Amino acid sequence: MINHTMIVSFERPLPATELDQYLSDIERVMVDSGFVQSVVARRHIPIPGEESIPALIATAIVQFTVADTEALAKAFTAPGIHEVIDHWQSRHPYKVGWANHEPLS
Repeated sequence: MINHTMIVSFERPLPATELDQYLSDIERVMVDSGFVQSVVARRHIPIPGEESIPALIATAIVQFTVADTEALAKAFTAPGIHEVIDHWQSRHPYKVGWANHEPLS
């Protein structure tokens, strides 16, 4: 089992409804791919002063669980995934950092 954990950082703050829709769209397209076992997404919890840290600060964390590296590769070629990414990048640019890892617990 492999977890693919994404740190999603939008360039500008999003209204809560927009962020909820982004997370819902990503979850839906990944589940619909048939290659992921689970998807979980959470909002970043900001702390005072973090904006002065020169690092990628998350807007949200998204984690997919897949069986193996083959399933992970196939999930990112599934129909619809690039349309969702392109749609959101064009409306609200963002950066993503990620790690592929074994479960943490």
